[in-house]
Amino acid sequence: MSEAKPYDLVIVGGGMVGVSLALLLAEQASAWRIALVETFAMPSAEAIYQPSFDARTTALSLGTIEILQQLGLWGQLSAHHTPIHKVHVSDRGHFGGSEICRQQEGVELLGAVVANAWLGRVLLGALSACAGVDIYAPATVAKLSPKQRGSVLQLQQGDESFALSSQLVLLADGGDSPLSRSLGLESVVEDYYQSAIIANVEFEQPHNGTAFERFTEDGPLALLPLGEGPKSRRSALVWTQPRAATEQILALGEAEFLQRLQHSFGQRLGRFTKVGERSSYPLQLKIAREQVRSGLVLMGNAAHYLHPVAGQGFNLALRDCAVLVEQLSGAQQQIDRGGANAPQYLGELSVLQQYLDKQQLDQDLTVGFSDSIVRLFSSANSAKQAGRALGLLGLELLPGAKKILAQQTMGLAGRKPRI
Repeated sequence: MSEAKPYDLVIVGGGMVGVSLALLLAEQASAWRIALVETFAMPSAEAIYQPSFDARTTALSLGTIEILQQLGLWGQLSAHHTPIHKVHVSDRGHFGGSEICRQQEGVELLGAVVANAWLGRVLLGALSACAGVDIYAPATVAKLSPKQRGSVLQLQQGDESFALSSQLVLLADGGDSPLSRSLGLESVVEDYYQSAIIANVEFEQPHNGTAFERFTEDGPLALLPLGEGPKSRRSALVWTQPRAATEQILALGEAEFLQRLQHSFGQRLGRFTKVGERSSYPLQLKIAREQVRSGLVLMGNAAHYLHPVAGQGFNLALRDCAVLVEQLSGAQQQIDRGGANAPQYLGELSVLQQYLDKQQLDQDLTVGFSDSIVRLFSSANSAKQAGRALGLLGLELLPGAKKILAQQTMGLAGRKPRI
């Protein structure tokens, strides 16, 4: 086998997190040699974007939008987005609720919903125009071997086998990362014994840019506004159900499914009139025991896999990426200047541990926020129901508590990265 091709940074995983990370790294330091390895062929960024009723979507927090603005991508992304102007929180069986409004927070929008297909096309378009990133796709990492200052990756691309070396490997290959398993990187897993039913739905009344969080005895229900205007009558549904009931609900006819959804959600949007393609997946909280090692960092779902109802997963991952890039940029400046206390290379454990220390509070707050919502608001226990009803009332009576919730929802509760 020929000598390994040298890189400063190799990203394993070409999903939204991996591509975003590549763009952030290339934007920060054009001198870095960067490679991205993806198992599947990368789709063409030139494909015509065709909005679809059944398109899966991602909720972008205001903090994420600010990062995308710094990358120069939000202008294009915003061509097909649904702004979130309000978040309405309620508990089935109890009066009232709580609202977070853009006017109260003094912002143009709290966040936005973007179709995954459009988000992917914009990210891939930026990556294809980025001369600072070499892409290996489709290709698989057959083996990752740590060395004194970094790692060697054995790649398989069709019939060809070759090697890359890197000061730092960034694993962004998903919540079921095969490389993590091969390296003995374990995760703490909490099973919610629930599944998320995913679909797009239509209803009688316009959503007016409102995202709904509805808590029921079976689990949280979220509706994220869709359509390119506040008068749209479509939303993306994330409906948490006990795992044992999921298949039976998925098998219901459209009328029965909508009737059951209506019973859980109520009448705030009038009558539900249509549901698109339905799917589901099991819900777990999965946190890596080690996010960093010498020459290695876990990113995205490989580092932390969250319940989707609060819409925090990709937003937290992108903030992780921004803080890591900030840390690596500072380390590179120290390396270039030299000195007794300077790191020896980008993947030095002290550099990576400083990144994790900077981002730990944000991760703890976000994971704790998502997890507590699920545990508190997935119970038919009368004491817990009374407690959460009082909690929603308290949000309206205590502006400080509501401000904390708003900051977490907008992705602004943690340390703001400087990129």
